[in-house]
Amino acid sequence: MPITHSPLRYPGGKAQLKPFMKELMSTFEVKPLIYIEPFSGGAGLALSLLFDGAASKIILNDYDKAIYSLWYCILYNTEELINKIIDTPVTIDEWYIQKGIYEQKEEADILSLAFSTLFLNRTNRSGILKAGVIGGKEQKGNYKLDCRFNKLGLIDKIRKISFSADCIELHNLDAIEFIEKVIKKQDKNRAFIFFDPPYYGKGKDLYTNFFDREDHGNLFVKINALNDYKWIVTYDNCQEIIDLYKEYYPRVYSLNYSLATKKKATELLFVSKRIEIYSNIKSLNFKV
Repeated sequence: MPITHSPLRYPGGKAQLKPFMKELMSTFEVKPLIYIEPFSGGAGLALSLLFDGAASKIILNDYDKAIYSLWYCILYNTEELINKIIDTPVTIDEWYIQKGIYEQKEEADILSLAFSTLFLNRTNRSGILKAGVIGGKEQKGNYKLDCRFNKLGLIDKIRKISFSADCIELHNLDAIEFIEKVIKKQDKNRAFIFFDPPYYGKGKDLYTNFFDREDHGNLFVKINALNDYKWIVTYDNCQEIIDLYKEYYPRVYSLNYSLATKKKATELLFVSKRIEIYSNIKSLNFKV
């Protein structure tokens, strides 16, 4: 798995797509680009494109209050969050405390929720907030809960992101609302949107805010209407999604996962008709 600029761990993180995305973005005639993620999650790909200069600005959105809180504090409460990282012991007792804060996230203040989200992401199996702790509650596993909690490394990543806060726009909207209120107000010649929705098959096992069949269908309607925009959609490889996006040529690629039960799997990638028409995507080296 590649090392990303994000302090968050995500199974199947899309930072692995960076070489393909950079090559594709280099074919766009209008620059500088505004890169947009309606489902930001760990935002590893977005940050890589920003730091490498492929995008001049990134717009991040996540409907999950916990994930949004963390990104907000990284950008605007940087030192307070860093102090939490420095001062908090990474122990099983602390894991229970942070789990309690996360489970009461509607009542938690934004800094406490942000830190609990980071703590659980770094100490839970595969970074899944709904999963159990690394090494088990009795800490008898081969790996202990602090094995992914490199405090100095996390602080370096957070500071680097905060230094670029002027180039990062953050939202906490439902994806449909985000399309209407944010995406449609962007210059369609400069905007490039990467939709990475919750998985169709195992979304409820991985995400707090997972989609049902109707949600996936409603999202498709909105994406399909963005005819004049450059966008890409990725999904888990399943027939239901192939049928839903049948008018777009599906590309299948392999992706490395950090899930304990799956090391590699195939995913689907769809591109907008504007990209198909104006970018010679068929000539790109599509390997991940």
